[in-house]
Amino acid sequence: MRTLIKNIDHLYTPDLNRGFGQVLDLQKVHLLLEDGYIRQIIASDQPLPEADEIIDASGKCLLPGFIDPHTHPVFWKTREDEFVMRIEGKSYEEIAAAGGGIRNSVRKFRQASKEEIKEISRRRIARFLEFGVTTIEAKSGYGLSTQDEIKSLEIINELNDEQALDLIPTFLGAHEVPDEYQQNRAAYVELVCKEMIPLVAERKLARYCDVFCEQGVFTVEESRKILTTAMEYGLKARIHADELAAFGGAELAAEIGAVTADHLILASDEGIRAMAERGVIPVLLPGTTFFLGKDQYARARTMIEAGCQVAISTDFNPGSSTTQNLQLIWTIAALKLKMLPGELLWASTWVAARSLGIERQAGSIEPGKQADLVILDIPNLNYLPYHYGLNHTYMTIKNGRVVYKRLNGY
Repeated sequence: MRTLIKNIDHLYTPDLNRGFGQVLDLQKVHLLLEDGYIRQIIASDQPLPEADEIIDASGKCLLPGFIDPHTHPVFWKTREDEFVMRIEGKSYEEIAAAGGGIRNSVRKFRQASKEEIKEISRRRIARFLEFGVTTIEAKSGYGLSTQDEIKSLEIINELNDEQALDLIPTFLGAHEVPDEYQQNRAAYVELVCKEMIPLVAERKLARYCDVFCEQGVFTVEESRKILTTAMEYGLKARIHADELAAFGGAELAAEIGAVTADHLILASDEGIRAMAERGVIPVLLPGTTFFLGKDQYARARTMIEAGCQVAISTDFNPGSSTTQNLQLIWTIAALKLKMLPGELLWASTWVAARSLGIERQAGSIEPGKQADLVILDIPNLNYLPYHYGLNHTYMTIKNGRVVYKRLNGY
């Protein structure tokens, strides 16, 4: 199957020869796809090859399909009541301490069948394609029992096989201490380390293990134990770090060689330097800070100046960031993290791909890579974060196949 995307106004892709934030802008070109892969970039003065399908991208921009490296898409009920509580003045931390937050989602998750959760998750996951996202990292973390964490990871793996979007599974059994272990935290850590992780690894249900290393959740010592255990079983480490307090999560990520450290709103200077030295990828989630109504954002410029290549993500979840719109996150990151459009392109394509170990097949537009692409109805790259709140996607292509096309005009 050969597909020709013709008359592309701008083909934007990370310029891997020049480094983070630098963009290759190819104007008035065509792109040939074959059997799900990128075959050839064709200049405007070259003859067009024959193709089975022709897509006219006149007046539009072509980018690599977006990659969202931090999501929590498998849950049962939403938490809009807690959103209203925050409007009325309660903080996320106060709601969680009173038994809301993640533990609220856990109780609801356990009440539903696997089939019910799978079907509603399927619908939520499909929305990513509408916004030009072609791959997501997908975490468990709303089961917090061996049975329910396995159920969550099974859903992620089954949905990965059954629909177009690629899902990279992460085990997050250490998302919170569930109700039944609130008075015996050590026993829950033992359950995660001695029962959950070995079973997840044996069944090959996840590539990564994550921990919510945070004040009031898991300590640095508990997080170290869980992540080093996971690494012994062949899982790679990711870590929720320094979101609500300066807690040493960034330093821990560097110490153990985690692939990513995520959130990092209150990461210390020492932690940022350590991440840069060890090659830890900061995954920044400005939509979460925005949605929680907080004023302090992660110090992206400090991280970039230290030598980190940063990724950005929606953090899609039912409590603190209920959006699949990565384009909106571009705007928030531009305004609050002071990231430039070229940096945002890298952060949501190449660096995001590298954080998931898929940079050889995704994250840039190069012959031989998967044809994961998004056609945007915008005049140039700067326009994407500028005209905010709108879905600019004209078409999403996954493995060379059109999986979303906007039906109406602009």
